[in-house]
Amino acid sequence: MGRDLYENSEKARSLMDKANEILGFRITDIMFEGSDEDLRATKVTQPAVFIHSVCAALAAEGVPAADMVGGHSLGEFSALVACGAVAFEDALRLVAVRAEEMQKCCEVTPGGMAAIIGLPDSKVEEVCASVDGLVIPANYNSDGQVVISGEKAAVEKACELLKAAGAKRALPLSVGGAFHSPLMEPARVRLAEAIEKTEVKAPVCPIYQNVNALPETDPVKIKENLLKQLTSPVRWTQTVKNMIADGAVNFKEFGPGAVLQGLIKRIAPSTGVEVTIL
Repeated sequence: MGRDLYENSEKARSLMDKANEILGFRITDIMFEGSDEDLRATKVTQPAVFIHSVCAALAAEGVPAADMVGGHSLGEFSALVACGAVAFEDALRLVAVRAEEMQKCCEVTPGGMAAIIGLPDSKVEEVCASVDGLVIPANYNSDGQVVISGEKAAVEKACELLKAAGAKRALPLSVGGAFHSPLMEPARVRLAEAIEKTEVKAPVCPIYQNVNALPETDPVKIKENLLKQLTSPVRWTQTVKNMIADGAVNFKEFGPGAVLQGLIKRIAPSTGVEVTIL
């Protein structure tokens, strides 16, 4: 993960070496040579994906300046660096705090997530609201694809009801906990302190944030929305539609995969999408 970037881009190599210093351990060793189990730990996964995504974006050559940016969940931190709102070092420190605190939440209150395929958003919301226990829509990924999150028993019950309601699939996800749900609330205090101490500048272009899918340029609002994201749904479907309504015609994805490319194609099939996988 990211080895080609490290070996072929002086910019990426400098950022990765700096990341090792900031984190206090050689995350690049885990990225390059670690097992799937090593990479799966929340406190490793999030910094590793962030580092890879930012390095891919900043090391890219010949890419026109963006008119707008956005990121899915963790990707919002990468987008903030890409649009100049937050320095790489500061964003990495925030990601590390976020990952550590989310990991603690997972250990204290086990939860789960599941992908629901083939139902309208409104139906998923309705069924989740009817279940005893905590379960909510957490990721609006594309039309007909919503990820739910919450207490394990409640997620399991919701899956049963959603399949009975006509869902094509209700697939439990292999994740560490109930991300983007109220079960992450205990992580808020330390993350709020870290965000408050972080310098956020006016971005060079609008960033569409997860909590409301709207463009933002005000550093104060960016901070507020970044904290709310911890326990709020990721409104990616709405984000892409709003970006297109505001003039987006081509999307460029940076990161260790092509997930967003696939989601954007489902949301807006006629939109141009490119992906950089390094």
